[in-house]
Amino acid sequence: MKVHSLIPAFINAAAVVFGSSIGFVFRKGISERYRKILFIAVGLSTIGISIKMIIGANNFLIVLFSMVIGGLIGEFFNIEGLLKNIGDNIKEGDFSTGFVTSSLLFLVGPMTIVGSITAGLKGDGSLIYTKSLLDFVSSIVLSSTYGLGVMLSAISVVLIQGAITLFASLLTFLTEPVYLNDIVAVGGLMVLGIGLRILEIKDTKVGNYLPALLISPLITFLVSILK
Repeated sequence: MKVHSLIPAFINAAAVVFGSSIGFVFRKGISERYRKILFIAVGLSTIGISIKMIIGANNFLIVLFSMVIGGLIGEFFNIEGLLKNIGDNIKEGDFSTGFVTSSLLFLVGPMTIVGSITAGLKGDGSLIYTKSLLDFVSSIVLSSTYGLGVMLSAISVVLIQGAITLFASLLTFLTEPVYLNDIVAVGGLMVLGIGLRILEIKDTKVGNYLPALLISPLITFLVSILK
């Protein structure tokens, strides 16, 4: 495990701190038109990253079946709905609401998981850096509404993303392209869904497809046995 693979998690946390500071200080001076232009820029960049991830797939049939099976599992357990309910049901004042809301936004999603795994396995933090920009913009908007509770979520970012990165580094078999490329492609499809959501093109239930990240290496393993 190389220490530099944890750098993206700390940069992501720093982006949250910096963005929430700006939102808190200038909470009354940010116009809606500027918020919108920032989100469009991040949305387009996210779609660009997703395309790069998808085209590296080894076997798109494995990617497809992973998304189908993972999506059905996620829909059965209503992962997206459960995550939304957690955020909707916690109402304990602006500080705690800001902390919980921003922590869920910054940590619940395939960009966190795929980005942290990629950082841990390959030392490539590009997806987390892109996510950091999204979180930076989001933290400005959230902090302008909820205050300093958003800044505290930076601790969650370091702990959770750092833990995923450390755990991923132990999964040495995933460094093999036969596994990794299809996992990244599955994640890329979910990242594409996030981009479409950011641009308000399609409100996809991306959270319901998270099990596909676990299904992909399982299918790859079964296919290798049957060959």
